[in-house]
Amino acid sequence: MKIAKTKAFVKNYHRLPKNIQNKTDKQIIFLSKNLRHSSIRAKKLGGFSDVWEGRVDRSYRFTFIIETNTITLLQVGHHDEGLGKK
Repeated sequence: MKIAKTKAFVKNYHRLPKNIQNKTDKQIIFLSKNLRHSSIRAKKLGGFSDVWEGRVDRSYRFTFIIETNTITLLQVGHHDEGLGKK
């Protein structure tokens, strides 16, 4: 699948520590090849019909939507921030 990034995702990505950026890049590659990759632990976000959550690591998350042939990355950040809660 193709990957698209919102301006908010890009802005938040650049604020992440370099090691977390590297982990995020790795997870995005896994996501583009296999939504069900075990390290991503993708799941639908409660309260949203089309927003998904993926895991960068134990502390960082990213959100995305799935369209026909494109995954659009919405947010990335420290756990609740990545979910748009802060």
